[in-house]
Amino acid sequence: MRRKSGTPRTLAVVAALALTVGGCGGLATPPDDGRLSVVTTTGILADLAGRVGGDLVDVESLVPEGGDPHSHEPTLRDVRDIVYADAAFSNYLMLEEQNLIRALDANLPDGVPNISLAERATKYAAEIIPLVENVNLDTIWLGLRVRGTGEELGATRSSEVRLKATGLEGPGELIGYLTETFGEPTVFFDSSDGFDAGDGYEADTALLPPDAHTHMSWAFTEPGVYRLDMEAEAVPTPQTRPVPLGETTVTFAVGVDPHAVPGMESATVLDSGHADVAVDLDSEGLHLYADPEGDHGHQEVHAPAETVVEVPNKALTEVPGDPAFRMLGRAGTEIHQLPQAVLGRHVHGEIDPHLWQNVRNAMAYVKIIRDTLIEIDPAHAAEYRANASDYLRELEDVDAYVTETVAEIPASRRHLVTTHDAFGYLGDAYGLDIAGFVTPNPATEPSLAERRRLGETIDNLSVPAVFLEPNLRSRSSTLLQIAEERDVAVCEIYGDAFDEEVTTYAAMMRANADSLRECLG
Repeated sequence: MRRKSGTPRTLAVVAALALTVGGCGGLATPPDDGRLSVVTTTGILADLAGRVGGDLVDVESLVPEGGDPHSHEPTLRDVRDIVYADAAFSNYLMLEEQNLIRALDANLPDGVPNISLAERATKYAAEIIPLVENVNLDTIWLGLRVRGTGEELGATRSSEVRLKATGLEGPGELIGYLTETFGEPTVFFDSSDGFDAGDGYEADTALLPPDAHTHMSWAFTEPGVYRLDMEAEAVPTPQTRPVPLGETTVTFAVGVDPHAVPGMESATVLDSGHADVAVDLDSEGLHLYADPEGDHGHQEVHAPAETVVEVPNKALTEVPGDPAFRMLGRAGTEIHQLPQAVLGRHVHGEIDPHLWQNVRNAMAYVKIIRDTLIEIDPAHAAEYRANASDYLRELEDVDAYVTETVAEIPASRRHLVTTHDAFGYLGDAYGLDIAGFVTPNPATEPSLAERRRLGETIDNLSVPAVFLEPNLRSRSSTLLQIAEERDVAVCEIYGDAFDEEVTTYAAMMRANADSLRECLG
């Protein structure tokens, strides 16, 4: 239970605070009513802790209602609450302002639990996703592959497979190339100078041995739908005639809705992980092989005629200044580009700290809070377990509500444009495309390139609404201006904080689902 006033710890705290406030009246010692004193960094965490602790705990959020944990600086009152706390819960993974974390670590007494929920949540089955520093890398990685040995064709490891680009339909040019170890590009396909059947498409042919794989970059000069005609042939030995292996057409949705490609509205969309345009020597055909998780695990086989490869607006990048890349256009020109993959797991940047946007992750937080309170107050373990059990059942219902509500939005309209990059878990858990945001961090001003990219995203995807966090309205002039210029609706979505209308986590997630359905559906 909470310690009584008058102990050496309390006297030391009072003395420290008196020195801090410099004779300005000081801060009163909090009343001792027998409850545990719990501090959290945010109101969302305070709500979770309050539901688990019930009447047995007094919970204080250091970030005030409507405040931004990314920028909140600790106050004297915050320090007072910290030094009297029996437990402290932060999110961290660099969510909170660093000075707030320092205040916790410096002022929380020895032996008092100081729990970073996001960092501990994986032990309770929470799912984490990367926070991508360069969002144009977070796309599908599309390569070329030859599968099988081709023994029936007389192929050996020294045989050659020719994968050719033979035609392109689309609003711009397509260039497929490989960047070598020291940065020099090798071009496989380039539509800008046409496709010459007279020489067997020699200038637009990739040469691969059997059972080989290569990564590559795919660059597109304009947004729109592209259809690339391809064919393959095997040359078992220099003395044998080429053996045709089939032909196909690969469809790309570049900066536009992949679910709305004419004639392919029900097609499978490839938008993440690894994939390859693959020649199968044994079955003699061309297919798309996809590894959705990007970890070389289970592979799916897709017919190109029933598949769309998405090249999202976050794949926008600028042509580099190196003259070796002039085949892509003038330096500084914007293009859409699926990047060349690297070997290893598809992980970029740090972990996204906004775990609670997936209700299942918030349930992991609840379990951590339950176990922490039991540890420091075992006499009331039964009450904490009962409170947590009731709340977890409620969150099960919330998770189902969000799932069902978002599912009512047509797939072609599930494009989320927001103030800052805080909704990756919402998109991942409930099937939303994070189409764009003003800036990765609300504490930073968007660049001109970020502003231009956001406008193009809204235009290309015909986004009907953008979403604004109420606590960031004063810092959202860019989003409001872009929406006004395009006559696009501005709707609310809650990210890091509550307001006077939404005061609990469960209400927040339900409100977000309702807003998404109303504004996108």
